[in-house]
This record gives sequence, structure tokens and C-alpha cells, in this order.
Amino acid sequence: MIHNALTSEHLAFRDSLRAFIKKEILPHVDQWEKQGQIDRNIWKKMGDMGFLGLNFPEDLGGLQLDFYYSMIFCEELSKCFSGGFTISALVIQFMSAPYLWKYGSADLQKRYLQGVISGDLVSAIAITEPGAGSDVKNIQTTAVRDGDDYIVNGAKTFITNGYYGDFFITAVKTDPNAGTKGMSLLVIDRNATGVSAQKIEKMGWHASDTAELHFDQVRVPVANLVGIEGSGFTYLMGGLQLERLTAAIHSLATAESALHYALDYIQNRSAFNQKLKDFQVLRHSIAQMEADILVQKAFVKHCCDLQEQQVYAVKECSIAKLQASELAIRVVNQCLQFFGGYGFTEDYKLARMYRDVRVGTIIGGTSEIMLEIIAKMTIDQVEYKPSTPNN
Repeated sequence: MIHNALTSEHLAFRDSLRAFIKKEILPHVDQWEKQGQIDRNIWKKMGDMGFLGLNFPEDLGGLQLDFYYSMIFCEELSKCFSGGFTISALVIQFMSAPYLWKYGSADLQKRYLQGVISGDLVSAIAITEPGAGSDVKNIQTTAVRDGDDYIVNGAKTFITNGYYGDFFITAVKTDPNAGTKGMSLLVIDRNATGVSAQKIEKMGWHASDTAELHFDQVRVPVANLVGIEGSGFTYLMGGLQLERLTAAIHSLATAESALHYALDYIQNRSAFNQKLKDFQVLRHSIAQMEADILVQKAFVKHCCDLQEQQVYAVKECSIAKLQASELAIRVVNQCLQFFGGYGFTEDYKLARMYRDVRVGTIIGGTSEIMLEIIAKMTIDQVEYKPSTPNN
């Protein structure tokens, strides 16, 4: 593993971000959870602070900082006791907007990416369909060329930021007969004629808006094509490592915050004339969770080192996402148990965390998909390499 020591600048950034979260996010989280909608003003405030441009070039309004700033961003936002708010931010920063940065034209970057960085626009990534979840190859949404437009028809589901967002990076079939080489990415405006969205009621992530989208004869300018026609699948596969790594950081930070929350609770809580913190069974449970978190954190930081060096770390990011998401579920579940009946009430944050954490083993590729990737690389000696987009 490569040793990574965060600099004083990284630590100062963490302090600044924590202060911002304490002032601008934590006081509003409960309201956002209840109303199922995040106040758009928060994105503008984050944009003004530069938080939405950490990983983007300076000529687009970003700060072009190393990946450890993004790691800190993921960690701290994941400790605000709202998986819904956190995932909305991570989708914007690491799961949708990067496609515009890497493959978008100068025109698309000016019209959309700069708005994301400033906090004026909210982006989403629209891949999953009612009949194609983890099986991205079998999406059915089509985009047929008609002069200077594409005509888009189809549906997407489980799209974070799909209801209140401004635009979607959308996976479509521009050539249904060409397999993965017939898939492209289009930027589709939320308010375009023929676009409709239905909000999905979820078990958790209540603050985030998750939608089912429908495209009915939607005209999308050819200028909204991201990169090269037919290269969409390649682009998506290249973006998955960042998505899975940030999901792993999020899961791990969630587990860590749940443990700290439980530690605060047991310090003064008593049962049978004894402080909870003095019961050996609880002490050993906490010790094991702390050990598991620290071991996983070391591996995730190793993956962050690889990301900073632009290594295409498919196996490592798959392992990180698998282990961190499964660990988060176990930790939150155990921490809720410490609270007894109180953990089952909305008066304590564990109830919300329990709802929110469960989806971690599903998003960005299920645990089963992660296991199959790892199995192919370990048993079948499959090597995944960055693909070259179609010419």
C-alpha cells in the first residue's frame, strides 16, 4: 500500500467543510427529510464555497484539487445523518457531471457543467430502466436521429435528482442492433417537451428525490451528445470505479458516524444499575466494530491513492464497495440494538440511518455483481482495462 499523509491544507479544508455543514446543512436536514425535498439554495451556497468544483478544471470554474479533497468531501457529507442529502450531492459531483468534464464538448461544458460547479444546476445520471437494472447492456431507451435532433423514447427508474434536478446524463440506444457499441449518452433537460417524472416513495433516503422518468418523443439536439456516438457504454464502464469508490467512502463514513453516535449514547445510559459502556458484551462489540472500520478504512484509502494516480482499479474498487457497504449495514444494525426501543423511534438518528444504509449494497452495482467481478478476476484471470471509445 502507498502511504498517504494528508497535508495541513487537506486538514484545513476538512475543518472548513465541517463548519459549513454545521451551519448550513445540519439545521435543515430534518426538514428536508420530512418534506422529501432539498432546498436548492444549499447547492448555490456550496458552489459559492467551491465545494462543487473540487475535482473540475479551473477554466470551468473548478479548483482542480487532488482526489483527497474529494475523499474528505464524501466523508464529511456522509456524517450529516441524511443519506438522502449525501447521495444527491455525490450523484452530482461524482456520478453524473464528470461525464461532461471528460467527454462533453466545450459547448456542453459551458451550458451545463459550469452551472453544476456554481450550484445553479442539479445533474442526474439516468441509466437504470424498469427492465434493466444491473444489466446495463440491455437498456431499451432509444434515440433516433432526425435531422439536427434525436427523438428519444423510453423510461428510466430509480434516478436520484430525477424529479427536482435540471438535466440528466442519459444512456440511450442510438443503434439498437450494435449491442454495446450502439449505446450513447445524451444530455436531456428535465423540462424538455415529452419528459415526465414520477416521484418514487422509498424506505430510506427521504430527503433525496428519486424518480421514474418517461421520454415520449422527446427532441434532443444532436449538440447534446456527450462525446462520440456509440461510445456511451465505454464511458459508463470507465466511470464506475469512481462511483463505487465514492459509494464505499460514503458507506464507511456512515458506519463510523453511527458508531460515534452510539458511543455518545452509552456513556451516560444505565441498565441494571450499571452504565451501558461497562457491559462487557457491548464493549467487545464496539471493539470489533472499531477494528473492522479501521481495517476497511485503510483499504479504502489505498483505493483513494490509486484513484489519485489514475489507476484503473476495477478489482480494488469493487472490493471496497462490497466490503464497506456490507460493513455499514452490520454496524448500523448493531448500534441500533444498543438503543433498545429508543432506536426504533424517530427521536434518534439511528432509525433514519438504519433505513438509509440498507440500499448501500444495491446502488452502483449490487454486492452480487461485485462478487462476480472479483470472482472473474480471481478465478478466471479476467483483466479489465480502460476501453478506447469508438472512432
